[in-house]
Order: sequence, then C-alpha cells, then structure tokens
Amino acid sequence: MDARDLVRSVRVFGSGQGVRALRSAWRGRRPDAAGLPRQRPERARTPGETVGAEQGPGGGVIRFARSELYVRVTVGGPVFLGWDGAGPEPSYALAGACPDPDPRARLEPDKDGGWRVVSERMLVVVSRRGGVEVRTPGGALLRRDLPPRWWECEQEARAREEARPAGEVRAAEGVGGSERGGGEGAGGAGGEGGSRWMQRSELPPDARFFGLGGTSAGPRLREGVHRLWNAGPGSSGPGDDPLHITMPVLLSVVDAGTLLVFHDNSWDGTVSVREGSEGLGSGHDRPARCEIRMSGGPMRYWLVAGAPSRVLHGWAALTGAPALPPRWALGHQHAGRGLGGEREVRGVAEGYRGRGLPLSALHLDAGHYRDHRVFTVDERRFPDLPRLAAELRGDGVRLVSLVGPEVKAEAGYAVYDSGMAADVFVRDARGREVMGATGPADAVFPDFTDRRVRKWWGELYAERLAQGFAGVGHGMNGPAVRSGCAACSALRIFSPFRPPVDRALPLSARHALEGRGGDHREAHNVYALAMAKAGHAGLRELRPGQRPFVFSGSGWAGMQRYGGTWSGEVATGWESLRASLSLVLGLGLCGVPYSGPDIGGRAEGPSPELYLRWFQLGAYLPLFRTRTAMGPGPGEPWEFGAEVLEGARAALEERERLMPYFVTLAQLAHRTGAPYVRPVWWQHPRDRALRDCEDAFLLGDALLVAPVLEPGARTREVRLPSGRWYDTATGRAYEGPRTVRLAAPRGRIPVLARAGAAVPVRGAGGETELEVWPPAPGRTGSGLVIPDPGEGWDRPEAERFTVRGTRDGGVVVEREDRGAVGYAVRVRTVCEG
Repeated sequence: MDARDLVRSVRVFGSGQGVRALRSAWRGRRPDAAGLPRQRPERARTPGETVGAEQGPGGGVIRFARSELYVRVTVGGPVFLGWDGAGPEPSYALAGACPDPDPRARLEPDKDGGWRVVSERMLVVVSRRGGVEVRTPGGALLRRDLPPRWWECEQEARAREEARPAGEVRAAEGVGGSERGGGEGAGGAGGEGGSRWMQRSELPPDARFFGLGGTSAGPRLREGVHRLWNAGPGSSGPGDDPLHITMPVLLSVVDAGTLLVFHDNSWDGTVSVREGSEGLGSGHDRPARCEIRMSGGPMRYWLVAGAPSRVLHGWAALTGAPALPPRWALGHQHAGRGLGGEREVRGVAEGYRGRGLPLSALHLDAGHYRDHRVFTVDERRFPDLPRLAAELRGDGVRLVSLVGPEVKAEAGYAVYDSGMAADVFVRDARGREVMGATGPADAVFPDFTDRRVRKWWGELYAERLAQGFAGVGHGMNGPAVRSGCAACSALRIFSPFRPPVDRALPLSARHALEGRGGDHREAHNVYALAMAKAGHAGLRELRPGQRPFVFSGSGWAGMQRYGGTWSGEVATGWESLRASLSLVLGLGLCGVPYSGPDIGGRAEGPSPELYLRWFQLGAYLPLFRTRTAMGPGPGEPWEFGAEVLEGARAALEERERLMPYFVTLAQLAHRTGAPYVRPVWWQHPRDRALRDCEDAFLLGDALLVAPVLEPGARTREVRLPSGRWYDTATGRAYEGPRTVRLAAPRGRIPVLARAGAAVPVRGAGGETELEVWPPAPGRTGSGLVIPDPGEGWDRPEAERFTVRGTRDGGVVVEREDRGAVGYAVRVRTVCEG
C-alpha cells in the first residue's frame, strides 16, 4: 500500500458510500456463515475396476466398482463423457438439446478388460480402472486422463453407495442421468454441489495449451494455476488473471492434432498446466500435464478434435453460432469521460466529424442515468434524448447504452417496485432480498437464472429503444459486482490475505437455476451469460426485424450466441498491448469471435506513443472501441498532438477500407465459428515455432498483422507461416516459414498479405472491389466475399473466387460458380524479395 492508497481509503471510509459498501460487505459474509454447509470430514474415492458395460446410442455406460462413465459420440464429431450419472443436459453452454448420437459409434471391448468407442474423428479408450485415452483415428495420442478422484463426506458416500443400483439403472437407459435436472440451463447435478473432484491428464511432450476464456498473460497458457472464477471488470494487465470471463475450455495443440476439452461445470475451480519436454535422443520425454479441480458440480466434459478450423466449427455447432453484429458495430466506437450530458456527446461527435475521423457509435456510460436508476435517463443532462439520437444517427453515429444488473432499492422507482411485485430479485437462504452497494445507493439484483425473470428484464429494454439507442452494453455483470466497491477495495489494501475476487452477492445467495434451485457458488460464473440471454431475447422480441447488438463485460461458455464482449480496461502501460491481444486471441479460441479492449483505458491515460500503437492494434480487432481516460490529460486522438492525430486518421481510414473484409469475417464466424483474429499457427499447427508466437496474429486467412508492442520500436521481427507473403506497404515479397524484420514507422504497423489472396475492400467510390495479391509461381489463391445483409436477418450468398497466375506474369480472377466476377479487380504491384 502506498500513500495514495491510504488517502483513498480514508476518503472512502469517511463517505456515505464507504459506509454503505462496508455494510454490504458485512451483509455478504453473515449469510455465508449461516447459509453454506459446514466443512465435514471427507474421504477420497476413485472409480475402482470395471464390473460391466451397457451398450447405448452412440456409445454406452461403463460401470466400475464405485462409479460409472457414460460415453456418447454425437453427430458431427463431439464426444461427451459423464461420470457418476452426469448427462449432457441440462446445460447453460449448449445451444439447445444435446446433438443426436452417432449411430455408427459403438462401445467395443478393448484389451486388458477395458473398453473403447470408435468414431469418425477420434478414438476413445477407457481402461479397466477408469483412465481415458483420446487418440486420433490412426492411434496417435492426443490426451490421457488418469482415473478421476472425488472427495465427499461420510454421509454422502454412504447415501451414494446405498443408491447405487438405482443409479446404474438410470445410466443404463442411455440418458446419462439427465433426469436430475429440469428445464433449460444447468450448472450441476442436483444444484447443491456434492463432492469436489479432481482430474489429472497427460499429453504429448510437444503440447501447448490455450483457452480458459480471457487471459491477459497468453494467449498460450503459462505454467501454473489458473482459476475458473469470473472476477470483477476492473483494469487488468499480464498476471492479473482470473479476469472477467473465465471458461473451462482448454485447447491443446500437438503434432498429432488439436483437441478442445470443455468441462461443463460452472463451479469455482482451477486448472493447472505444465508443458512437457522431449528427450531428443539424450533422455526420456517428459509429458505435458494438466490438472483440473472443481469445488462441486458434475464431472462431465466434451471433446472436439481435428484441425483448428474443424474444432471451432464443432464447438460452434455444439454451443451455438456466434451472433452476427450489425455492420455499424464493426466500425469505430467510442466511450468518453462518462459522456455525462448532451453538450459533451455533441462535442465528441463534432470533434470526430470536424477532423474527418470516422465514428460509428458513442457509448453513454453511467452518467446518463438518474441517481443510479438504471432504466431512468437523467433529464437534466439529456432533456430530449430521442431527438439527440435521431440527429446523430443522421450523421452515421449510433448511441449505445450501458446497462448494469443492479437495481436501485428505492420505493417508488418503477423498476424496483415491479421487480418486488414479481419477486425477481436474488434472495438469501432466509428468503430476504440480497442487498449490495452500487455507487451511492443500495441495490438488489435480478435472478437471471430464472426464465420468468429474464422475460421481465427483457421487456424493460423497450425504454432503451424508445430513447433511440441502437445497442446495449452489459457492464459490471461478472459476479454482479461493482469493482469499485469501497469495502472490497479496502480489504485488498489492508488485508494480508488479499481476497482474489470482489463480490457483492454472497456465495449462499439463492438462485432458481431453471427450477432446480441452488446458490451463488454455481450461478456466479453463468450470471452474466444469463443476463446476456435476457437482453438479447428482449431486444429480438421488441424489434424482430433487426439483429440485436448486445455485448457484455463478462460471460461464460456459449455467450457468443447473444453477442460479444469487451475486454474491460487494461493497465495503461506497454503491457496493455500484449494483454489486449492475448484477451482477443484467447476468447476467439473459446468460441467468442467478437471482442476488443478499451483503448485509452485508465485514469492516468497513456503516453502519446502508447496511445497511437494501441490505436493501430485496435483498428485490426473485431470490436474497435476507444475510451477517454477518466483523469486529467489528453483523451481524444487530436489531444495527443498532430503526429498521433495523423496516425489515428490513417488507421481509421484503413479500417473503413477493409470494412467489406470485416463484414465477410463476421459472416464467416457466424457460419463456421472461425474467429476473425486467429493465432499465426491456425493453418500450420505443426509448426512449433508458430505455436510460441504471441506478438502477431492472422486477420482471417488473408492478412497477418504484427503490432508494435514496445516503446521506441521502428522495426520488428515477424515469424511468417509457410508460403509467400507481401508487405502491404512496400509490396515486397517474403517466403515463409522464417523470421523477417519489417519496418514499423510510427505512422503504421506491419501488415502482410498472403500471396494469392483476393481481399474485399472499399474502393474510392465506396463500392466493394477485390484487392488481389499475385500468387506465387505455379500456385493459385482464393477469395471470399459475403455481402452486407444490412441490419436484418437475411442470409446472403457466399461468393468464392479463384486466383491464378498466367504464363506471361498476369493474374486472372474467376468466380468458382463460373459466373461473372461482379466486382472491380485491382491487382497490387509487388516486387520480389
């Protein structure tokens, strides 16, 4: 703690807000002490040896002395495994019902008393003691799970053993125990937790780990322990994990293939990873290792294997297609210093328009609410918000409203009164509404895990639409917490134990969990996901002819169905650039393709050079949102000086020029699950040097972007994948795979185009044209255009093109369906290296 922290703490505790925050923290700890089960003596349990098996659709049930394993291969390739009667449904992650079983997959006896299931994309081998091996159809090892282990109290163990025959019959019916829950969405079997468990795994020594949602130190997961618990949406930097979006989605890449493992369990847990090493002829190989521990809930997981594109396609088919953002949401968006009034909003919009800087949306922060009443606009600051929204929209600028989950607990406030009448707020174990501190007032929180509550909440968005807002951002909704909670901040300052997570809802708070019932230990991680579902459904019902725009500050597996996410404020330092890139890449590999950071970030603000490099990086990310720092100092691009303004102008113009390409990538993500931003190993996962490359990324298949991540850099090294690549600024050709050094002047960052790519861009007249990069001699290339469908639900036809070189050095572009190309073609001039 430094002097500034001490002064801040004194000021906070001396204010009314500090008193309310302390009272809120005390309220949260008292219910937990009384409402959570006490720790009791536990004993460990393992599956034991096999005692039999039962065929079922797509696989079957393998019984052990003290447990059972349900294996089911589904149509499309994903494989489900559930222990102790856990079935694939109900689940918050799945897009709907569990996919149908693959009729070709069968449970077969294996050597040494084990069993195996053969499918089209993987081979699952179960040993006689409960170990599970995942192999390619050719037999190459992808992952080996050791027999799991449970810890349960004596009474639970006796009850389970007495109920064993009934449990075996239920699993043998081929449903995997899905009768334990009802309705949509579930985070566990039974809702009250049960035993904690642990699973250890071994992988080939060349394995690299990715995933687990949003991480700031990656995208490759570092050795150590990673927590699966959504933290508050405060500022973050490398090493500040866990962040606001954690997911039990682990992606491993080895020479044999790519494997995605998803543990469908929303309880608090940890994942430990350790990379392996190869003996290289002078010693034994050391396998890579992974260990997952969960504090409760079911032990069930999904496996998806194949090439990276196939894995993400299978994951999207399982958990839902990513929502398709409207075209304007792919442009530059901005959130200012609270944007607390109409004059300030108009000033910001005019500042961009007057300097010729493209702007598509302005985000109104909490400053447009009246007394923290989330659905009541402050008429003093915005006397005629619909008129303001209409005028800005005429200039091509939409308004986006920030909506938090907290509802001010004030009698006479319509939202609070209607919520109390409908009984929609989270209650504690004694049946009382849970109160939390939010700004200068106490607040209550809707229980979004109840379908009835989601319906009530979605109807409230009618007021947002009537006021002219075009989209909604869900903020502060990770664990239903305000990261600025005075009590939690003080605990971090004064306590030697440094609590890892801020929270306003006690762990013992009760949730509906779709009718099963449970507490916040299970609902915490899926709270924001359920809120996003409520908002998306409400907007879609209120405005059925337009695609909703919803993005959240937190979420869980499957959140891509309802929109995207912003990565929150990252620490204002050069580490913020790596953290921003890591977050977007990691979320994309977990199935959330639309995301981006808040460029500009924290109170003290970035330096001019850092702001420009951050701005240049953001111009190539799916969500391109700048944010004015809250403290004194420069905030808008023109306030950093003429050089920064010109650099920002160039980045914005390039973003607008690439808009048809971004529209195509958005459509492709919606149809296949492939992220816009991809790791450089995406098409070459066997290139081990590329697996370790974390300072560059692919934008689609055509472009490789190498942001500048260090101060003062005017050149930088770039690791190229296989093939020929052209520097888009100079046209110079480079052959991969190898490392090259490229110029990175302050006005731009290195961007390379793949040889043979036909990139849809905006021409000088605003129409779409094909920018073609000549293929390498003897090779061909390709291009893809999916036109903009507007804001409706139309599904435009994908237009595919082939690019080939002629003997005289020319380039020919042909449409694959033999029709007319239909676009102007501009072949870029290049020079050999």
